[in-house]
Amino acid sequence: MAYLQSMATRASTFSGKKGRLPYLLLAPGLFWLFTFFVLPIINLAGTSTQTPVVGGDTGQYVQTFRFANYVDAFNASREQFARSFIYATLATLLALAIAYPLAYAIAFRSGKYKNLLLVLVIAPFFTSFLLRTVAWKQILGESGFVVPALRALHIIGANATLTASALAVVTGMTYNFLPFMTLPLYASLERIDPRTLEASNDLYANAFTTFRKVTFPLSMPGVVAGTLLTFIPAAGDYVNAAILGNPNTTMLGNVIDSRFFRIVDYPTAAALSFMLMASILVLVTLYIRKSGTDELV
Repeated sequence: MAYLQSMATRASTFSGKKGRLPYLLLAPGLFWLFTFFVLPIINLAGTSTQTPVVGGDTGQYVQTFRFANYVDAFNASREQFARSFIYATLATLLALAIAYPLAYAIAFRSGKYKNLLLVLVIAPFFTSFLLRTVAWKQILGESGFVVPALRALHIIGANATLTASALAVVTGMTYNFLPFMTLPLYASLERIDPRTLEASNDLYANAFTTFRKVTFPLSMPGVVAGTLLTFIPAAGDYVNAAILGNPNTTMLGNVIDSRFFRIVDYPTAAALSFMLMASILVLVTLYIRKSGTDELV
């Protein structure tokens, strides 16, 4: 009897340790998130309701809980706010149009070259984001091959340019975030059982019907994940607009950057940051619910 009680005690102790193990494993990640995400968000929230110190130096602010900062910030930057989401939407749609055929070809038609093509998809990550954007400035510039070719085909005029334009900004965003769209699409397409496609053919469905009724619906989790991974960073991007754009293509990220580091208007910059995060969160939630993939949340 004593032996059985001892074994029961040990089993209970082991079970208690085993029950605490998942929380111990989560502790480093939770500490990291709390330190480098939650605390900065709290600090940013506090900064967004501050006002300048009367008679103080530039960059000195005091907490007055002035929530009208959000209204003032939005009224001053509503154009850049709308432009950010328009550019991000265009870049996301273009990336989807390019990435879906690419991911489909890699998943179903690449054969022994599948691994090589996947490496080529992620190869741009080996180069700095900034350098890739500068490269597009050269590609779309007068010294590149795109402008002379379009002029030779009489698609653009002799004095027309592609740099410092909305087209250049959207093109740069599409290219820079294309791998974020391609990889989730490939992962989703690669998991499709080929037997479902064969069954569709056995039921006399043509290739287009098979894609519309079988392939695309089964790949929707990848479509949703890819569009989110593209749209979210694109909406807050400012590098492409700064390098490839002009003053008329300024995005909200450029305004936040200017308010933080040039004008030193911390409350307005913090308020704009919060509104951008809140807007993206609302749009993402509505998009996921509308697409019927709530399990991704």
